[in-house]
Amino acid sequence: MKIGLIAMSGIRVCDTELLRLGLTLPGFVERSKTIASLPSLGLLTLAGLTPSQHEIKYMEIADLKQQKDIPHDFDLVAISSYSAQIDEAYELAKYYKARGTPVVMGGPHVTVLPDEAAEFCSCVVIGEGEQSWREVLRDCEQGTLRPTYGNRSGDFDMADSPLPTFELLDINKYDRLTVQTSRGCPHQCDFCASSTLLSSRYKQKPISKVLEEIDAILRVWKHPFIEFADDNSLVNFSYWKELLPQLAKRKLRWFTETDLSVSENEELLTLMRESGCAQVLIGLESPVPDALKGVELHNDWKHKRYAHYKEAIRVIQAHGITVNGCFVIGLDGHTTDIFDQVFEFVNDSGLYEVQVTILTPFPGTALYARLAKENRMLEPTNWKKCTLFDVNYLPSHMSPEQLTSGFRKLVVRLYSDEFTKYRRNNFRKMLRKHLEEGNYN
Repeated sequence: MKIGLIAMSGIRVCDTELLRLGLTLPGFVERSKTIASLPSLGLLTLAGLTPSQHEIKYMEIADLKQQKDIPHDFDLVAISSYSAQIDEAYELAKYYKARGTPVVMGGPHVTVLPDEAAEFCSCVVIGEGEQSWREVLRDCEQGTLRPTYGNRSGDFDMADSPLPTFELLDINKYDRLTVQTSRGCPHQCDFCASSTLLSSRYKQKPISKVLEEIDAILRVWKHPFIEFADDNSLVNFSYWKELLPQLAKRKLRWFTETDLSVSENEELLTLMRESGCAQVLIGLESPVPDALKGVELHNDWKHKRYAHYKEAIRVIQAHGITVNGCFVIGLDGHTTDIFDQVFEFVNDSGLYEVQVTILTPFPGTALYARLAKENRMLEPTNWKKCTLFDVNYLPSHMSPEQLTSGFRKLVVRLYSDEFTKYRRNNFRKMLRKHLEEGNYN
């Protein structure tokens, strides 16, 4: 069969004024652009599972309306997308189905809403695609494709992970490639719409598998920048203390998402720096401690560590690793003071980078279920607003309009050239001071 693997993950923002601001404030959309420009590791992984007798074409569609040529000579098409672009993905699925081409859809959105997706495609893969893909291929060849495959049990053993087919990529299009070392996160934040929707438990890929993937990237890209595509990479210190020296030998640079616990381990931070860690992205969520209560479904981990936020940032950055601190604006503990409070925290903490998003109730999350139960969803099925930058719910201590306008003003303050340069210079001065004092080599 000739199989088309199509990733749809362009940037989406409904707020036209915010979109206009983003064009003049590069730092604001930087992380979103990075995510949108990453290749689909899920589809590349499915390619690695595909028997060699099949022909595979991988492609990315950022905006269906601007796509000039849509290949139609496939025997099977697999489409992966996020909630904000899911309507376009459905439109593309209809296009292929109308031409008699079977269409498979997967990913977090269709996993939690398989009945919705089933209206547009031939079959839906629920949960982790690795557990179903070969069965899908076999049934498609035999003409017995079922409406659904898979489940959300999280039973897939990452020791069985195939090697993603990075050779399908035009490496010149990317400034980083992704490798996954784990799935899930022990903190279980109520708004999280990442791999927790595909697998209910935290699990890790064997180190040998991770290194095999990195070596495969090195064969197609001599000096790569790696993004570890985990929800929370550095949970298991012993795992990373074994992996990091191996990364150091490969002389690459890397980025990942983690939590503040890394600041508590001097040895780990040193190994991270020596192995090429450029930046860690950490979900701080709120500069107001009361708003952190209840954000996590189990133990209020972040609320308990709030008093150590600034010191943790200082310790990590003193090792030459920049911190991208992330804040979710519009949590139930936030008032209209939150915009000044975020700016003041960023200024006082010395954060090198900052990311602000609006609280977004993605389908399938505990947050969505709670807000729907409380009748606080504005447009319950308007998935186009699942952008992280648009308001689609009733905040508890302000109006949607106040949240929207306050967010716009905060973005202008945070990402102005003046404040961005100030943050960068502060980091360099701090690091130079530590080097001169001999605190870190």
